Amino acid sequence: MNRFTLSEKPLFAETLLAEAATPRAGAYVTFEGWVRDHNEGREVLSLEYEAYEALAVKEGNAILCEALDRFEVLSAQCAHRLGRLEVGNVAVIVAVTAEHRDAAFDACRYIIDEVKARVPIWKKEYYTDGESEWVNCPRCAAHAHRHHNHAHDHAHPRTAR
Repeated sequence: MNRFTLSEKPLFAETLLAEAATPRAGAYVTFEGWVRDHNEGREVLSLEYEAYEALAVKEGNAILCEALDRFEVLSAQCAHRLGRLEVGNVAVIVAVTAEHRDAAFDACRYIIDEVKARVPIWKKEYYTDGESEWVNCPRCAAHAHRHHNHAHDHAHPRTAR
């Protein structure tokens, strides 16, 4: 099983486990990325994700297929949030099953690293001082009014999450 999804609703690792459980699996590894309260010396209040959804799902599924081909895993899944998230919310979950733990750990790290590098999802941070900015989005930062009024395309640099 492989599946990459985007959701405006909260994510739960238990949901992915229920879909991935199989008697063949000796290992189930998950990674949860949470919204933290700081970034680069600034206090973060909340953040917002937006995506080029069709391409994000296509590229996310390609990454999961690569993980299935590259590592000896039984299933690989990833779910990423969109919209406004508060500190402590789960922003992304990766879930992998395998017969052995090494393959599951390796595939899980590969998936999250590739998703962050390749999937067109952008992050805007809202700070406790009332300011906000798109993180690692040079075109966004160039707008003096801090308005995000342009479309992202798949060749656009990714944000770090």
